[in-house]
Amino acid sequence: MEQLNNITSIIALTMGVAWASGINLYATILVLGLLGSTGNMVLPPDLEILMNPLVLFAAGAMYLVEFVADKTPGVDTSWDALHTFIRMPAGAALAAGAVGEMDPAVSLAAAIVGGSLAAGSHATKAGSRVMINTSPEPFTNWVASISEDLLVIAGLWTALHHPVIFIICLILFILLMIWLLPRLWRAIKWVFRSLGNLLSGKRREPPPPMNFRMPDEETVRKMSGPDAGKN
Repeated sequence: MEQLNNITSIIALTMGVAWASGINLYATILVLGLLGSTGNMVLPPDLEILMNPLVLFAAGAMYLVEFVADKTPGVDTSWDALHTFIRMPAGAALAAGAVGEMDPAVSLAAAIVGGSLAAGSHATKAGSRVMINTSPEPFTNWVASISEDLLVIAGLWTALHHPVIFIICLILFILLMIWLLPRLWRAIKWVFRSLGNLLSGKRREPPPPMNFRMPDEETVRKMSGPDAGKN
């Protein structure tokens, strides 16, 4: 039973740091480093570097920059686009380090799954922010940003103290992400297409009705035949 609990804790921590990295990488590093340096958790050997004062200072400084950028409409989307190339590899590295001293194959598997999970949570956050930015007021950005920061802290705390609950919540998040991402992608394409039409001066044509369908051959023949228009 104790071995099962250890495995569950490792899985929760591994997937937790990857998931949180996709939302706010610097908050994730800062939380783990502070918990480790204050003795509130024992970090795996490969993650002990997060307790280094220089790493904590860098993560804290970048978190303050992101705290401001993430609440500015338009800037937040550019920030997310830039961090597409940062959050995913960092999530993979943190996931690999969280498994501790195990077989290299286990670390590689954790990096693959962790990188994918970080990519999914990042895409969900970034796509949601594009839709939020269609609203002119900044308050929704502030609410979304603060909620994401609190979600990262609460998620990591749950992964550390209640790993089973976290794993269940993570599975629900993945299911929601699978359902949501295709819809976000279609909405994002519509936003950028509309923006392009606005900048080029084109009028955006309304989408066709959902029940629109092409007439069949018999209908076309009747419409173009000699009796067409008699009614």
